[in-house]
Amino acid sequence: MTHAQPDPTDYSDTLPRMPAWVTSARVETLEDVAFLSGAALNNLHLVLGRELVPQALLRDRLALRAAEACVAFSGRFERASLLRDAVHLLRPGDLPGPAGETYLAWRRAVERPVSIKALCRALPDLQAERIACWLDTGQGAPVRRAAMVLEMVLTETPRQEVPALILADAALAQAVGWDHLIPLLATGLKRADLRKHGDDLRLACHRALLSSAAEAVRLAADLARRAAHLKAVAPKLRAKGAGEAVEMFLTRDAVAPSALPLPDRAARRLCDRLVDLGAVRELTGRDTFRLYGV
Repeated sequence: MTHAQPDPTDYSDTLPRMPAWVTSARVETLEDVAFLSGAALNNLHLVLGRELVPQALLRDRLALRAAEACVAFSGRFERASLLRDAVHLLRPGDLPGPAGETYLAWRRAVERPVSIKALCRALPDLQAERIACWLDTGQGAPVRRAAMVLEMVLTETPRQEVPALILADAALAQAVGWDHLIPLLATGLKRADLRKHGDDLRLACHRALLSSAAEAVRLAADLARRAAHLKAVAPKLRAKGAGEAVEMFLTRDAVAPSALPLPDRAARRLCDRLVDLGAVRELTGRDTFRLYGV
C-alpha cells in the first residue's frame, strides 16, 4: 500500500525560527545563560501566539514528555508508549498506576488556563491554600520565580518532583503572561539539578529552559505542518462524526478509536483512512489496542 505523504507546503516556515546563536552558544556564567534562556523564551512566546500552531495538541505532547522525565526522576523507566497505554487504554474502574498518575497530572495541568482551581484539579492531594502560598513564593524575573517555587516545594515536600515541577512551570507561565501552563522545566532538568539550591538551581533552570524552549519551538513547527495537512484532507472524510474526530486529533497527543464519536468499526476505518492519507500515525505498532496521533 502506498501511503500519501504530507503536503509539501511547509506552513511552519511562517513561524519565528529560533536564532542559531541562542542554541549554539557555549556559556557558563549565570548572566550569560540567563540572557540566552530569555531569548529562547521570547522566541517560544512568539510561536505560541500564532494561530496555525495547534496549541492544545502541543501542550498535550509536551505533557507526555514531562511525565516521561518525571517518571525517570523517580527511578522508573516507563517510556512514552507505556504512559500512553496507561492512560488511553484505561477501562472504567481501572487504576492507572504511579506512572499513569504522573501523566494524568501533567495532562490535567495543561488542559485549562492556569489558576489555583485548575492546579488543584491536577494535584488533588494538595490544598488550594498551599498551592497559592507556594506560587506566591516566587519573586522577581520569570525564571527566578520558577526556580524559587521549585526549591520551596521540594524543600517542604522532598521527593515530590511532579507537584514541584508543575507548580514551577505554572509560576513561569504566570510570570510571562501565558494563559496555559507549558511543560518545560521537567524535560530540561537533570535529576541531580533537583537537589540544588539558590543560584545553582537558577542556573540549572536557565539551562533547562534554553534547551526545552528550543525543542518546544521545533515541535510546534512540526505540529503546525502536520495539523495543516490534517485540516487539508478533512473534507475527503465522509464518515458522520469525522469533523469532531478531526478536532480530537488536533487537541490530543493520542486517540484510541473507541474514544471517537463513531461506531467501533467506522472509527477503525476512519483511523486507517487518515493513516493512508498521511494525516495521522499509528503510535503503538500493534495489531490491536491501537492508538493514533498527528
